[in-house]
Amino acid sequence: MTKNKNKKEPPTGHDAYKQALRDLQVELVKVQRHLIAHDHRVLIIFEGRDASGKDGVIKRIVEHLSPRETRVVALGKPSDHDRRSWYFQRFTPHLPANQELALFNRSWYNRAGVERVMGFCTEGELNAFITDVVPFEEMLINSGAQILKYYLDIDRKEQARRLEDRRVNPLKQWKISPIDDVAVEKWDAYTEARNDMLVRTSFDEAPWHVVRTNNKKAARLNVIRHILSKLDCPDKDVHMARPDEDVIFAFSKDRLIDLAA
Repeated sequence: MTKNKNKKEPPTGHDAYKQALRDLQVELVKVQRHLIAHDHRVLIIFEGRDASGKDGVIKRIVEHLSPRETRVVALGKPSDHDRRSWYFQRFTPHLPANQELALFNRSWYNRAGVERVMGFCTEGELNAFITDVVPFEEMLINSGAQILKYYLDIDRKEQARRLEDRRVNPLKQWKISPIDDVAVEKWDAYTEARNDMLVRTSFDEAPWHVVRTNNKKAARLNVIRHILSKLDCPDKDVHMARPDEDVIFAFSKDRLIDLAA
């Protein structure tokens, strides 16, 4: 049989990733148009270990969305005024209004992670947060917001490799943080904090979903697929909204042993 020289071969490797990403981003644009047309409000929370790829995932999600209705929220160190205020107060101005999509690159859950491990909050403040956070999110949901929560995880070896890359790569100097080295040293403490947070703050209306991010490209594609599966839009391609459950899965207590494996 003579091979058809004009037949275009399907892309592979990086080209296949770029094509898949573009196709998914087209679907995201459709979903956002529906969100705007119907006055929906969507809040997407990204938590995870240092160097787990939160910036990269968020960048691919928002790349072609409307900047007017899309906001990425990455708050810095709390001020003295913030410390004297109701804990959730500094986050509330950044919550989405109707027609908006807000993505939090770390959120109020910083209290249950970095602040807990690093000793930046008291045990009383931590316990108050755990008591208040579910009712707070239920209030947002009852007011019409949809909340999606993702915890990005990697294994210890991959985290160490990525943190070292930050130190030697001149294009990633802005990512260097004083707590990078501590993230490696306190791996077990972060694991304990993660497990406790997931167990105590995942509930039916706003469950946690865990993303394995050792493979960055697979993580990015599957987070977008999962978002597409959760947001309403009659025009979306439902076949593209099917994430790989080996990459992203709903949190459950029986998967606490090694979420990143």
